[in-house]
Amino acid sequence: MPVSGDQLNGQLARQTGWLRESWLWLLDTRLGIDNRTSMPRPTALDVGCGPGIVMDALSSYLNPSGVDIDREMVLACRTRGFDAVCAPAEDLPFEDDSFDVVYCTYLLLWVKDPVKVVSEMKRVSKKWVLCLAEPDYGARISFPSEVAVLDKLLMEGIESEGGDPLIGRKLRSIFAACHLDAELGIHAGVWDIERLREESDDEWRHMEMTVNPRTDSKVLDSARRAWKMALDNGDLFQFNPVFWAIGKK
Repeated sequence: MPVSGDQLNGQLARQTGWLRESWLWLLDTRLGIDNRTSMPRPTALDVGCGPGIVMDALSSYLNPSGVDIDREMVLACRTRGFDAVCAPAEDLPFEDDSFDVVYCTYLLLWVKDPVKVVSEMKRVSKKWVLCLAEPDYGARISFPSEVAVLDKLLMEGIESEGGDPLIGRKLRSIFAACHLDAELGIHAGVWDIERLREESDDEWRHMEMTVNPRTDSKVLDSARRAWKMALDNGDLFQFNPVFWAIGKK
């Protein structure tokens, strides 16, 4: 079953809740941007902005505008009070050096030509080019083994929707192809058992909409039982690597 826009936006809202503090730390410690001064906020462009969830999360540090290929997402951004335009990430409708910061979040995962996208981001940026979050499902670790079967199914599901589940490990080569020397890092990717319990139902909804649509329901049922047992026993473990990359012109 194709993933709907509402499902993707719901997952983006969850991801933003997990990662916002890490993003603000990057803006502060790596870009030297903070919200404790009277200086004007740097101008920013959110490429593939969706409904403006990330723009909202960063608006105390940045003055963001958005661009997205989906007109409904652009309208949703405008409803939140942000400027946004409808255009593809591969052909941004802005002059060179238009924004102080140009960033994307969970975008390169889904585009056909990430080098073209980052090249366009570099073109319209005065200084900074950021990928705030790109996952690498090939480096995902789950335990016990009955649960780990989900890792391969998630990769296959993303590939079936035209995504690249290994995009996280490719960020350096993508930035290098754009003549950007990237600093790379990884967001915290391990939850404690209580957080796993709190997130369990939502995580399963996300997995069920993402896994390979050809997966036998018996395989998912078995993994769900193993997940619940491990959660009850307190030994469920997951490492979900999400990378960031920062380039400076």
